[in-house]
Amino acid sequence: MREAHSGSLIVTGGKGGRREPLPQLDDRPTQPLRTVRPGPRPSTPSAPVRRERPRLYAIDGIRLVAALMVALHHYVGTYRVNQPHNAIWGRPVSDIMPTVFHVATYGWIGVEIFFVISGFVICMSCWGRTPRQFFTSRVMRLYPAYWFAIAFTTAVLVALPGVWDRMRPRDILLNFTMLQAGSKVGNVDGVYWTLWSELRFYLLFLVVVATGLTYRKVVLFCCVWGAAAMLAPVAKFHLLELIANPEGAWYFIAGLALYLMHRFGQDLLLWGILGMAWLMGQRELGLRIDEVEHVSGWRGSVAIFTVFLLVMVAIALGATDRVQWKWLVTAGAMTYPLYLIHYVAGTTLIHRLKDTMDARLLVAVVIVGFMALSWLVHRFVERPVAGLMKRGLDTSFARLRNAGS
Repeated sequence: MREAHSGSLIVTGGKGGRREPLPQLDDRPTQPLRTVRPGPRPSTPSAPVRRERPRLYAIDGIRLVAALMVALHHYVGTYRVNQPHNAIWGRPVSDIMPTVFHVATYGWIGVEIFFVISGFVICMSCWGRTPRQFFTSRVMRLYPAYWFAIAFTTAVLVALPGVWDRMRPRDILLNFTMLQAGSKVGNVDGVYWTLWSELRFYLLFLVVVATGLTYRKVVLFCCVWGAAAMLAPVAKFHLLELIANPEGAWYFIAGLALYLMHRFGQDLLLWGILGMAWLMGQRELGLRIDEVEHVSGWRGSVAIFTVFLLVMVAIALGATDRVQWKWLVTAGAMTYPLYLIHYVAGTTLIHRLKDTMDARLLVAVVIVGFMALSWLVHRFVERPVAGLMKRGLDTSFARLRNAGS
């Protein structure tokens, strides 16, 4: 407890509180100084202390696995590709490769894995940063590959029609803002729906970043956001539901709690937040199966999600610190372009090439091809464009500061 010593008067009892001067204190010791040996401190709770950790290469590896799960699901594991006379394979994919189909039906969980990792990584990368730095880093990370993906996918749809409908030019142009969902305009590629959830998470977390990230503030943010996500569906208040994002909130919250475990160590409160996120997350998995996927089972989905969370706990607590494979950094960097470009363009290629080779080989060739293209996008689009954007944004924010002074 801190004690105040700034005053020079004391108030004594009696009516009106008579003020008397404090006695003057002599700075000189009245007896020789003694050396005091520290004894055992009382066992009082202390604030969480940051623990230094090396780079988490394992997370880059999980990113790549999640991206490959999603790609395999879209090619051979969706409800659409298992319908008779579907536009991609021409017949149910379960008739072509039944084992691969049943495995791939669970690949959509890679999206939920991405959300958890996003909560972890955003909290990690934003610690100690200003709102300006947060904004700049997100723009640099999201937009260059996204702009390329829109142009690439549109070009594929023009060159190879017949599988997917092409959008109107004005709607394609609106997609470049990444805000098309707010205007109820469709996506050039269906996978872009996840970016709308990411943007809403960034907007909410920016409020905490603006006040300065601390253990207490992030825990409070998790609790408040979780409460809003639980109340939004029953409140029937559209704006609250839009902001709270109940479909994705608990995955991001799980990532935030995991990062706090990584930075400060585990405690009962963080385990409670993670447990609540798992309980709410398993319900959201069931809802997505019932309303969107229609191909996988709840038990299998929850099992995969649970194993993933346990792996993330192990990573957060340092069990994978010895994993120092440098190539995982490149693998992690490829996942975002791979996710953005694989679906519409990939299924269009499969439609065109399905009769030219074995179906399993075709899927493998398409995935490897898009992985190679993703590396090229990262190397020759993301990195140079991100550098230009950073310099431009830094100059713009400097002008804003100077204009306000």
